[in-house]
Amino acid sequence: MSGWEEAYRSNTPTSRKMFERSRQLHVNGISHNIRYFEPYPFVTRHSEGKSLVDVDSNTYTDYWMGHWSLILGHGAGSVTKELESQIGRGWMYGTLNEQTIRLSELIAGAVPAAERIRYVASGTEAVMYATRLARAFTGRPIIAKVDGGWHGYASDLLKTVNWPFTQQESAGTTSDEYIVSIPYNDIERSRAILESVKDRLAAILVEPVLGGGGCIPAERGYLRSLQEFAAESGALLILDEIVTGFRFRYGCMYEDAGLDPDIITLGKIVGGGMSTGVICGKEEIMEIANTSKMSRSARCYIGGGTFSANPASMVAGAATLDALKSEPGIYQRINRLGQDTRNTLSKIFDGRVRVTGMGSLFMTHFAGDDATNVTDAAAAAGCDQTALRKYHMYLMAKEGIFILPGKLGAFSSAHRGEDADHMAHATERFVAGEY
Repeated sequence: MSGWEEAYRSNTPTSRKMFERSRQLHVNGISHNIRYFEPYPFVTRHSEGKSLVDVDSNTYTDYWMGHWSLILGHGAGSVTKELESQIGRGWMYGTLNEQTIRLSELIAGAVPAAERIRYVASGTEAVMYATRLARAFTGRPIIAKVDGGWHGYASDLLKTVNWPFTQQESAGTTSDEYIVSIPYNDIERSRAILESVKDRLAAILVEPVLGGGGCIPAERGYLRSLQEFAAESGALLILDEIVTGFRFRYGCMYEDAGLDPDIITLGKIVGGGMSTGVICGKEEIMEIANTSKMSRSARCYIGGGTFSANPASMVAGAATLDALKSEPGIYQRINRLGQDTRNTLSKIFDGRVRVTGMGSLFMTHFAGDDATNVTDAAAAAGCDQTALRKYHMYLMAKEGIFILPGKLGAFSSAHRGEDADHMAHATERFVAGEY
């Protein structure tokens, strides 16, 4: 048994017992595959600010931050206040409500391409419906996504997520007939694949920062070339900004990248940590979902669901965006923390690790002394995943720092400079132990 595993087990006996109870009730003991890690996940009792506290009273400085959705930290005062007020008035209406209009006004004011908006309860649903819209609008069947692109669990899009990208991701999914996959940040190979299906191509779906595939920013020219190809071929460009929307600036990344997307999906931050997914885009495209205008044969059913646009999620999202809009210094500070951390970790690991990300996001890749830069999911997958998980587990067990093992980290406004210093010193101790 490794030193970190021995320490982790010693620190978390109550979590171990509770996880055994959970395994009797839930598949593999959890309700989201990535939340399981060896030897067992700790069980959280409560959270506050930058911290998670487990049932054994261990406190962790949290960089997972609710799947990166909590940009203001856990239990942010302004969000809590609005939620408490809303709960007193009701948390589920099942009708049109003022809270939804208020959030949409904020989104539309910050995201010019969001000419029309519809809500769902998750990012998975948002991307699923975005691709349906693209197929309905163009009359074409094929969606192009990138290798390593993660867009949720919808059967149609659960393709080419993990290395090797040629293997089936899950039993029970639909065939690959209407999905093609292109290599990230490789425009020549991508265009060649797209050219082969251009007459049947409904949309190109891409993340501006490849989240689950390694926290890898898209090269500016790559995104621009994809947009140009879409326009030339009569296809749409769908930007999945569920991770990146309102993460680096007040608004979306696409404007900084010089893009004009047809459809954008949002989630995470715009829900303020509550369940939310957003499909938004240009009016002419979104309006084919208008059942008052379109005939049954022409309309496109999207959105809906019992809990879509529930007032609790809407006020949490609006309170978060209000805070980000009124305090623009938040972005400057957390982006600087992210940049400093990427630079510091690169120096500590002395070239043996590549640190990817941008703004407040960061991820380490144990690439080896002679590895090239990590610019796509294949390169990320080729790094030492065992060493990465060992590093994350060391931070958790020995240093009280939580990054979900194998995933990227995110700074929130609850983090401070001393937290970045702690990360650096903890990493120095890890390296001194000759990982």
